[in-house]
Amino acid sequence: MSKNNPEAISSHIRELAGHSNAWPFQEARALEKKLGGAGKAKLPEKGYVLFETGYGPSGLPHIGTFGEVARTTMVRHAFEVLTGLPTKLFAFSDDMDGLRKVPGNIPNKELIEPHLGKPLTQIPDPFKTHESFGHHNNARLQAFLDEFGFEYEFKSATEEYQSGRFDEALIGVLAHYDKVMEVILPTLGAERRATYSPFLPLCPDTGVVLQVPVLEHDANAGTIVYENEAGKKVETLVTGGLCKLQWKADWAMRWTALEVDYEMSGKDLIDSVHLSSRICRALGGRPPTNLTYELFLDDQGEKISKSRGNGLAVEEWLRYATPESLSLFMYQKPKTAKRLFFDVIPKNVDEYLIFLSKFGEQEEKDQLNNPVWHIHSGHPPAPEIQLSFNILLNLASVCHSEDKAVLWHFITRLRPDANPESAPILDKLVERAINYYQDFVKPNKKFRQPSEQERGALEALKVSLDGMDVSTSAEDIQTQVYEVGKQAEFENLRDWFKACYEVLLGQEQGPRMGSFIALYGVKETSDLIGRALAGEDLSA
Repeated sequence: MSKNNPEAISSHIRELAGHSNAWPFQEARALEKKLGGAGKAKLPEKGYVLFETGYGPSGLPHIGTFGEVARTTMVRHAFEVLTGLPTKLFAFSDDMDGLRKVPGNIPNKELIEPHLGKPLTQIPDPFKTHESFGHHNNARLQAFLDEFGFEYEFKSATEEYQSGRFDEALIGVLAHYDKVMEVILPTLGAERRATYSPFLPLCPDTGVVLQVPVLEHDANAGTIVYENEAGKKVETLVTGGLCKLQWKADWAMRWTALEVDYEMSGKDLIDSVHLSSRICRALGGRPPTNLTYELFLDDQGEKISKSRGNGLAVEEWLRYATPESLSLFMYQKPKTAKRLFFDVIPKNVDEYLIFLSKFGEQEEKDQLNNPVWHIHSGHPPAPEIQLSFNILLNLASVCHSEDKAVLWHFITRLRPDANPESAPILDKLVERAINYYQDFVKPNKKFRQPSEQERGALEALKVSLDGMDVSTSAEDIQTQVYEVGKQAEFENLRDWFKACYEVLLGQEQGPRMGSFIALYGVKETSDLIGRALAGEDLSA
């Protein structure tokens, strides 16, 4: 996820980027236009173009966190290539929010209960590794982003509020208090309107983030007055970390204070983007260019929810596939709702390998439209030997092995020049294919006996394989498998291949048979067919 040096990008590549249809370049051009137009984008006074991603640290990083940072990084790199302007990416943690309930997935819950309502950075760490719960989750976020090699600067809301970095913008909110209220109040119900204030003071006695009506506000003094639980009027500064802002006002204030130029967000935040943009303009700021991405769905087409637990964790994806395949999933059609469940993993792994194999043969203009260019910030690795994830899954299936060495035995027999050291991508896929097979394929295997027609065809295929040289190419083997199916007079050859999968592999779908036989071995496949025809249990 590293960036190119903007100054090292050739004018030729920049010209190609200006016409690329890849969505990161489309986003980059929209931002370029906002900053002055094609070829005329002006560097902001702060000295860089700022990209931002936001994070709520009441929970641990999840697959949506990865997706937002990965996609933003792709746009950031595309923008640098297009304009040559320097950029930064802030990963912003809203760690000053008050914690409303005890999370269900943490130890030592009793430590948290007495501190509900306080900012996350003022709550004890239930893991007992950091000075607060907020600091712990912030550390987890940074470790998570570092693991994938993202380039970013971490920003803590607590530190920004307390350091005074937000003071000028907070006074601006106070000066435009009525305008902010005019934006927000019409969106609230009657009861909430009666108590709403954009400012949330921190109780000086308890440290709790208070949601109380503001009775008075004075922009010149930089203060608000509110009534505490005891009915006493309290005056407090809004600066120096003594107050924080409600969500939509907070987002607008942050855009204004940090001069954020680009931030993407999910479809569920469309209204928030609209309202925060209006507040930002009221404060004299300029809302960032925004991409609204669609949300993920589960295998039933239902919206994925962290609270429901119907999603797929990053750790789960990485048990079965590489980070690059996850990046490809995030790259593909961000504005289209996509189902995110285990069945999509093999397809994304194989599509990544295909895109990678094509990259070196493409013209430069086509390379800029290839997803691997964006996944690897313009520098994808050299492709390795072509073995699909599905082929590896089926090899694991017939080997019934959890040992990588067993699969590598077959791979090196086909390609003696390959080994785990020279083909590290393939080595990772071998390990993950075994995991995927053990967890998803093996439990669902259902072998069946062949029909009379299928038995005859399998017998003919066995005879053909027995007379075949062990070094016969995958293409020649595939041709022979086709011929056997034709001679057996299958009305649809797909039924012939489906029979091979169900009888020999115990599954309804499978690999290209020629490639599989070449990898598993001509003799070994002949023996497998013989065992199936003899009625042996192939699941053992």
